[in-house]
Amino acid sequence: MRIDKFMRMLLIGTASISILIVALIFLFLGKEAMPFAFDPGIGKLFDSAWVPVSFQEERFGLYPLVVGSSLVTLLAMLLSIPLSVVGAIYISEVAKPVEREFLKPFIEILASIPSVVLGFFGLLVLAPLVKETFGLNSGLNALTASLLLALMALPTIITISEDALASVPQSFKQASLALGASELQTIFRVTVPAALPGIIAAIMLGIGRVIGETMAVLMVSGNSAIISLFPLDPIRTMTATIAAEMGEVPFGSHHYQALFWIGLMLLFVTFLLNAFSRVVLKKYGMSQ
Repeated sequence: MRIDKFMRMLLIGTASISILIVALIFLFLGKEAMPFAFDPGIGKLFDSAWVPVSFQEERFGLYPLVVGSSLVTLLAMLLSIPLSVVGAIYISEVAKPVEREFLKPFIEILASIPSVVLGFFGLLVLAPLVKETFGLNSGLNALTASLLLALMALPTIITISEDALASVPQSFKQASLALGASELQTIFRVTVPAALPGIIAAIMLGIGRVIGETMAVLMVSGNSAIISLFPLDPIRTMTATIAAEMGEVPFGSHHYQALFWIGLMLLFVTFLLNAFSRVVLKKYGMSQ
């Protein structure tokens, strides 16, 4: 009994560490960011320009960075969601066992490639391709960043969506086929609707992957903090701003504190996305 009690306490303590780490990260970011709310004031974050270093007026508006992050995230998801879902359907329902054994591990390997390596691919392959296709002076823009992010989101969405499709009971499919439905009708009218919660959770995790990506976006987005919704304009994302500026910013300055506000926003958004996807997975019995 003592050993069981000890093991129970040990497991509870181990599991609680991750919760404690997340809480401490929130507290640390809040501690470093909060002085900005009093001087120069949190209203400075709602400015329309991000000019943190200036001899005339320093401006800390997050609006251009939020627009840039939102634009590349939206474009990346528009590109990756159809490809990912169709790919997952093919692997789960159409591919032969030999094809499935080859395709799924290959896609999972794609998720393990370091983002800086994919950044090189974007810089040397995608950017020149976008430049030549649209006749631009530079291929470093929101579209190139979105293509690269879509590529990075594919493994996450495909893998989880394929698991969701594979977990649909065979009796559902057999009943549909027994009623005279074709295999294609069974896939799109029975299997996919039954797996839809898992597919939605996969998409939410993919969005979290896209929002949190830093290095690849920093290399191919053009890094221009302007407000534009045109895909062929250069943009700057929140993650790229932190990565590019945190290393040289004076400790404790307004610029330093503003970067922590960006970090707080990113952490809050990704936390909500992950929490929502976990709730969906748990609700439909796809996660413990």
